[in-house]
Amino acid sequence: MSIRKNLDISAYLVIGPENTKGRPVGGIIKAAVTAGFRCIQIRSKVASAIELIELTRQAAAIIHSAGKSEEVALLVNDRLDVVLAARKLGIKVDGIHVGQTDIPVDICREYLGEDSIVGLSARTDELFAYIKTVDVGSIDYFGAGPLHQTHTKPDCGLDSNGRIITRSFADITELRKCSPLPIVVGGGVKLSDIPQLVKTQIAGFFVVSAVSEADDPEIAAAELVKAWKYA
Repeated sequence: MSIRKNLDISAYLVIGPENTKGRPVGGIIKAAVTAGFRCIQIRSKVASAIELIELTRQAAAIIHSAGKSEEVALLVNDRLDVVLAARKLGIKVDGIHVGQTDIPVDICREYLGEDSIVGLSARTDELFAYIKTVDVGSIDYFGAGPLHQTHTKPDCGLDSNGRIITRSFADITELRKCSPLPIVVGGGVKLSDIPQLVKTQIAGFFVVSAVSEADDPEIAAAELVKAWKYA
């Protein structure tokens, strides 16, 4: 079965070398996969294409070694070139996540094929209108947020006037009700937020620093997964 058809975004890690307090990215990914995270996104604004390909290779190898290549989706943020190059090198990459101002989703779908995953984030101030009007034929899920202001992506949630817009749990519930696709919410998400996020009935949460900067990433990841399952 295509991992696209079996997509699980309930526990989703976004990670790059700038998010690990100097620790190897692979070690953080292994901790998250071991703890039960079901989606890994490689994202970096500082790594070169070659470095991103190598991080993707490491992530794919870690997922394979855990016997979870058909369960854990591996995505790359924004860089269609990196996904295509990685696949050319035989690396199993399941898809891409882009923003509304990145490469259009229909082009991503054309290049990556029907078995690939394409996720999309829209600008925070336009999200309600966008979710109601966008053609979702090429998209598998929406990423929304931020729940809180976050240092890992300081421009997350900026509106056209440069103000940060965060999402309340009421906003998220309304987004879920009007969205034709599953929604994953992130941006400063903490363990204490999980029970209220579950109540919104979204498909999942995404985190960066809550796992990648934790003293013990595997324990932190396991606590998040457990909280989501049992909330």
